[in-house]
Amino acid sequence: MNYDCIVVGGGHAGCEACLATARMGLNTLLITGNIKNIADMPCNPSIGGSAKGIVVREIDALGGEMGKNADKAQIQMKMLNNKKGPAVQALRAQADNIEYPRLMQETLQKQTNLTILEAMVENLIVEDHTVHGIILGNGEKIFGSNVILTTGTYLKADILVGDTRHREGPHGEKPSEHLSDRLKELGFKIIRLKTGTPQRIDKNSIHYDKTKREDGDNIAYTFSFDEEPAYDVNKQTPCYLTYTTNETHKIIRNNLSKSSMYGGLNDIKGIGPRYCPSIEDKIVRFADKERHQLFLEPTSLSSNEIYVQGFSTSMPHDIQEQMVHSIPGLEDAKIIKYAYAIEYDSIYPTQIKQTLETKLVHNLYTAGQINGTSGYEEAACQGLIAGINAALKFQGKEPLILKRSDAYIGVLIDDLVTKGVRDPYRLLTSRAEYRLLLRHDNADLRLREYGYQVGLISEKQHKKLLEKKDKIKTVTELLKNKKITPIQEVNEYMKSIPTALLKDGITLYDLLKRPEIKMEHLQHFIELPFDKNILEQVEINIKYEGYIMKASREAEKMIRLEQKKIPENIDYNDIKNIASEARQKLQEVRPTSIGQALRISGVNPADISILMIYLKKGEKN
Repeated sequence: MNYDCIVVGGGHAGCEACLATARMGLNTLLITGNIKNIADMPCNPSIGGSAKGIVVREIDALGGEMGKNADKAQIQMKMLNNKKGPAVQALRAQADNIEYPRLMQETLQKQTNLTILEAMVENLIVEDHTVHGIILGNGEKIFGSNVILTTGTYLKADILVGDTRHREGPHGEKPSEHLSDRLKELGFKIIRLKTGTPQRIDKNSIHYDKTKREDGDNIAYTFSFDEEPAYDVNKQTPCYLTYTTNETHKIIRNNLSKSSMYGGLNDIKGIGPRYCPSIEDKIVRFADKERHQLFLEPTSLSSNEIYVQGFSTSMPHDIQEQMVHSIPGLEDAKIIKYAYAIEYDSIYPTQIKQTLETKLVHNLYTAGQINGTSGYEEAACQGLIAGINAALKFQGKEPLILKRSDAYIGVLIDDLVTKGVRDPYRLLTSRAEYRLLLRHDNADLRLREYGYQVGLISEKQHKKLLEKKDKIKTVTELLKNKKITPIQEVNEYMKSIPTALLKDGITLYDLLKRPEIKMEHLQHFIELPFDKNILEQVEINIKYEGYIMKASREAEKMIRLEQKKIPENIDYNDIKNIASEARQKLQEVRPTSIGQALRISGVNPADISILMIYLKKGEKN
């Protein structure tokens, strides 16, 4: 059998990748070890969060699926940082971890051009540095014009608890034993990473009166730009907040030698996630902190399981029992599933291009945790971009490469391919230098045109986008043209807001720049019969106009540097006077532009100046 595209792995990256290629017209095969685990949520029962929520909106803007199914499966929704500026606001949904995979599996099963096969891939068919298909565990060969690897944590996966190590995946499934060895034979640098998950507690065994209830927002939201909210804000499922105690910390300190990471196993090579550490890491690294917060999160409306957010550990089961029972509200808690750590193989991501095609093997793409990331959202967005670019290359078209000023997705991919990883990469707002441009509210305005160009956004969706842009322009012009003067009635209203009284005439556009003035205040003077999303967009654009213009100018400077291309066949050994570390890093990453070269750690401005002089000499010759 011959396919246009073969996607290996049915996690969040694999789902977006195979949907993208199938919807762009490629005859696609998705191979997964267990069809029942497609779109599984083996760790936290949530979609979105700080920065991640913006990525989900970006996935939706480009034509991906995660946001739509997260909206349908959500049991609680919150806008994080809603009292802060728009640059750091992001949606987070408690997602039903039974309903979300069901919805995604249903989506895949209905998709034309898509075949799903349950099997284990253990080898690749590679000739002349080009992939031509895959080989299953039983030796069967399946041919494909391109292959996208989205293997998650299944490459030589080991479950770690105390002093035990078991070669298996998150649900006890058989992992891939040989694929990472084959990648190593092909020249890929393979690294070992680690992540973990906390216990699941029976919800009926918790003393909720000893915890603090955390409800969803009283405003309805959606990740998707195509649907209106379809849930009752008064019927959201609550979470609960509790804390570790001195007794918890004492139990952990007294048993550190039994933790897989602190003596239970002496052969661990994997490095755990810096920004989602185990509770052992927290106790050791922040020894002066009296307590750490824990969120008790429901995993599904059809399950009794409660996820203990913030309590990831690799302690033996008997120690986990003591730890859990030392937490207020969990004194009598029944553990349904014990916590564990998982160690697995990944490729070092500087070996992939910004398209997510590998540098060593043509037509081979990688996405998700195989590239050294953590998180469902980081995986999904990579799968979408890998799928888009695999399809575009198959069609003989130019690739889609999102810049750091285009999207958080662009930031994530650029960080991976330019800087590499030491521990599982997690997207943070602080990683984006243009985060005021990359907001939750404007993801469709930034990216939907790209989705339309590649064929994942319909004519109807595109028309809606153009209408939205027109309405934003119309409202902006109305505010610029409507002027109010300091008559008594106007100043009485100013006083009631309260804001400074008018001394001269002022346009509503300039009045809105005052921090205390909201769009609702302007409607005292002018009728604005527009959707709240339109009015919100105009208000943000006006209030932050100066900051947005400054960020745009900085982004334009970087874009000019991105346009200064570096030849693919450049030999950095020919460049004299460049520092040896810079030479080594440039050879490893092989940046495509001066802009990317600037972001490589170990390459300083002096090295860039020498490189630019060398390139100019080459142009003259």
